[in-house]
Amino acid sequence: MTPEDISKLPYRPCVGVMLVNRDGLIFAAQRIDNDAPAWQMPQGGIDEGEDPRAAALRELEEETGVPASMVTVESQTEGWVPYDLPHDLVPKVWKGRFRGQQQKWFLLRFNGADSAIDIKTNTPEFSEWRWVDPDTLLGNIVPFKRNVYAKVIEAFRPLL
Repeated sequence: MTPEDISKLPYRPCVGVMLVNRDGLIFAAQRIDNDAPAWQMPQGGIDEGEDPRAAALRELEEETGVPASMVTVESQTEGWVPYDLPHDLVPKVWKGRFRGQQQKWFLLRFNGADSAIDIKTNTPEFSEWRWVDPDTLLGNIVPFKRNVYAKVIEAFRPLL
C-alpha cells in the first residue's frame, strides 16, 4: 500500500480504558504478541451499534477479567483521539481496512483486589501486567501510540 492509499483509509472506532487503582496508579500490560516492550492499557473495537461506554466495560472484562461491578466510571475524553499505524503495519492489521484508530477513552476506578485481575482470558492479549505511575506508563508505550497516551494522561491526570 502506498502512503496515498493509506491516507484514504478510515479510522477504526475504538475505546480505551485507563484503569486506576486506589493509589492513583494505572494498569498497564505487555502485549502477548510482541517480544519487544509493548505495554498498553486495555483497548478494543466498538461493535456495530454498541455504545462506547458499554464497549469500554466489555473490553475491560475481556482483557483483564475485571467485571463492570468492580469499577466506577469516573470520566471520559471529550472527543475522539486518533492515531495512525506505521505504514508497514497497515496491511497486516485489521486486514488493511483502517489507517489507525480513533479512540474514546474512559477513566475507570478499580474497586476490587488485585487478585480479581486475570489476564489469562479466553483469548489472552497480555503476558504480564503491573500498576504504574503516568510517567512510567508513557515511557513504555510503543512510539506510534505515545502521543495518544500523553493526551489521555493529560486529560485524566487531575483525577488520578
